[in-house]
Amino acid sequence: MKKAIAILGSTGSIGKQCLEVVSIFPSRLRVAALATRDDVDAIVEQVKKFQPRIISVLNDEAKAKVEAKLAGAKVQIFTGAEGLLKVATAADAKMVVVAIPGSLTLTAVLEAVKLKKDIALATKEVLVAAGDIFMSEAKAAGVKIFPIDSEHSAIAQCLRGEDRKTVKKIILTASGGPFLKTPAEKLALMTAKEALKHPTWKMGPKITIDSATLMNKGFEVIEAHHLFGLDYAQIEVVIHPESIIHSLVEFVDGSIKAQLGAPDMRVPIQYALLEEERQANHWGRLDFSKVTGLTFAKPDLAKFPCLEYAYTAGKAKGTLPAVLNAANEEAVNQFLKGKFNFDQIAVKIKAVLAKVPNKENPTLEEILAVDKQARETVNHGG
Repeated sequence: MKKAIAILGSTGSIGKQCLEVVSIFPSRLRVAALATRDDVDAIVEQVKKFQPRIISVLNDEAKAKVEAKLAGAKVQIFTGAEGLLKVATAADAKMVVVAIPGSLTLTAVLEAVKLKKDIALATKEVLVAAGDIFMSEAKAAGVKIFPIDSEHSAIAQCLRGEDRKTVKKIILTASGGPFLKTPAEKLALMTAKEALKHPTWKMGPKITIDSATLMNKGFEVIEAHHLFGLDYAQIEVVIHPESIIHSLVEFVDGSIKAQLGAPDMRVPIQYALLEEERQANHWGRLDFSKVTGLTFAKPDLAKFPCLEYAYTAGKAKGTLPAVLNAANEEAVNQFLKGKFNFDQIAVKIKAVLAKVPNKENPTLEEILAVDKQARETVNHGG
């Protein structure tokens, strides 16, 4: 029987690659619902090919354009927050792929969890902003969480068959981004065009900038804490520019397991959508004869302070991780619009972390409120 999936973010990089995987396994997977912003041509093409029953777009303007191009198609079209909720809670979807960057999907994803839908998680911000609530709801509902991130997929693979009590630490690898070798004093000159030139991975603009600041890796640290139940002292980051080792686990006896592979996101996506069942690879493979070397280095926290901010916020718990996430999202948005240069992203985030008070054991409503407050602080000169 085919498993129906819903995809939040179907026209983004991860969403499109998820649909490539669906195309390879038509006897195993089908599409129940799709959500996008306003990429009308892409969503129309996806509807024609995959025939979801429900789709969501950003607003009424996008909806009207989609309706005009899909005249007569048997698909319900919704908009905005209501649309995200409709897609995430589509009755026949067994799994929801969360691939919209930022905290926009938080409410919809939590509703999907309550309906006992498994989650394939590409969006780190859900766990960053509301990790305690999300994991508590997932445990109560008995749902499975399949990480799509290459790093967390690697950790999950290394932990299979192992006693979690024997884990000493996990090591998340980071490419280092486009400015790894850029002198710190030159970061003030770097623009969005330069920051978007990632050396290894092809990703959306927001996550590419997060990779350049190492905030993406900081978010992954918080995500790993929640997914694998480890203390922050047990989560280490190492720079590995080749992006061949996707992450490692060290055990108490000194043994280390690593997961290696070609830097192709469709591999961990396939692993997640097929619920950790290994099937034939239709994507890139690792050819060791072409690997000239594997290098490693400690991250430079003075040059990339966002990684340290993430550790600090994660350890503090409460609403501080949500503040970090919202401040980062708004600062990156402004940077992409050319309002300031690269070095100011960290400056903006640090200022907001200092201004917005932390609240312990927050409710979802309090998290959403502080998310809004942090964004306003950035946008009003915070």
